[in-house]
Amino acid sequence: MTKLCIIGAGSTVFTKNIVVDLLTLEKFKSMEIALMDIDEKRLDKTYEILEIISTRVNAKPIITKHTERKEALKNADFVQSTIQVGGYKPSTLIDFEIPKKYGLSQTIADTIGIGGIMRGLRTIPVLLDIARDIMEVCPKAIWLQYVNPMCSNMIAINKVFPNIKSIGLCHSVQETIEMLAQDLNENIDDINFHCAGINHMAFYQKLEKKSTGEDLYPKLKLIGKKILRDEILSTRTNKKENYSNKPLHEKVRYEILDRLGYFVTESSEHFAEYVPWFIKTNRQDLIDKYKIPIDEYIDRCELYIKTWKKLDEDVSLIVDQPIKRSKEYASYIIDAITNGDEIKINGNFINNNLIENLPHDCCVEVPCKINSKGIHPLAFGKLPNHLAALMRTNINVQLLTVEAILTKKKDSVYHAAMMDPLTASILSIEEIYKMTDELLEAHQNYLPKFN
Repeated sequence: MTKLCIIGAGSTVFTKNIVVDLLTLEKFKSMEIALMDIDEKRLDKTYEILEIISTRVNAKPIITKHTERKEALKNADFVQSTIQVGGYKPSTLIDFEIPKKYGLSQTIADTIGIGGIMRGLRTIPVLLDIARDIMEVCPKAIWLQYVNPMCSNMIAINKVFPNIKSIGLCHSVQETIEMLAQDLNENIDDINFHCAGINHMAFYQKLEKKSTGEDLYPKLKLIGKKILRDEILSTRTNKKENYSNKPLHEKVRYEILDRLGYFVTESSEHFAEYVPWFIKTNRQDLIDKYKIPIDEYIDRCELYIKTWKKLDEDVSLIVDQPIKRSKEYASYIIDAITNGDEIKINGNFINNNLIENLPHDCCVEVPCKINSKGIHPLAFGKLPNHLAALMRTNINVQLLTVEAILTKKKDSVYHAAMMDPLTASILSIEEIYKMTDELLEAHQNYLPKFN
């Protein structure tokens, strides 16, 4: 019997989606699912919802709930992590509010930037504790790692526990190709693509029509120019998103396509804060031109809280939704490994000669094959030099963030902040040090002691 342990199962909607994905498959209707979270109230609600949904899909899984991690992990074949250390309050609010005092605005603040650095410093120690428990009670388990900041987290896990079988998972590749198919007015099943880079900054190296071999990039670039001139909107902008319930424009990504020649995987609201060109103090004209949603993640979190309160009162809001398999990779991976049907997806791994012109010890997002023999990342070769150069600006921050945790040196935290493209474009060195000190003080309950 296959066992999945979900750490952070209080992420009710995401957990529900993954479990439904599995229970819709006949072979997993009696699998074992261990739910683990430190928030008992949310854990209980997830358990209640999954029990109801199991009945709806005529499944009889063994579902258990735990607040003790080792107990949940015992004999697990697969481990899924979906945690947020420090939560929205206080940590996420702190990540936004203190930088704002220094004139530094952010959009999502979970990948790099000063918010991503702080999230990494809080999260990596907890993930390393999870890794220790995995090595102790289920060393053969495959770890499906969903937690951001993805690259920093995966670098740390693999540096300290190189023998753990892990893959970093994100939905940006599959969601973006779906958006591009719609923008191009093409059938997604007729699109052949090849994508590589780092998480949240991978680029589609090939974008072709399967049936004819046509290169779709010239068509996409023309569409992009129309979007930048406000003649049309991206289909994603017109689509009601389950985020902050406001239009999310894609002008940043199409600007990057126009300037760099390739389309990036992560959304404009994310990408705007990974580079120094779009968010600047006293440049409201840029914010307006590219329609950059400052404080977007704050708005999303407030919406999530309202949604959770409604869900806590009425589970029918989720259990009565149509049952369908999501685009998340987890169920496809578990299915491929346990049943031997090979799939190809994009995953995040340590760069062991996978991308030649990126640092060997960074984390890269590349295609991989998954079958009964395990997970096999595929060597990509070299990226275009200008794309690799852009990625290195983010990799620098990731490596220094990990170094700060593993050495406990406060200087490495400062250096990570200094190397961040957005932070460095706005603040002086003195301001960066002062802001970093204030953030470390505010987050001290969730951080190790730095020297």
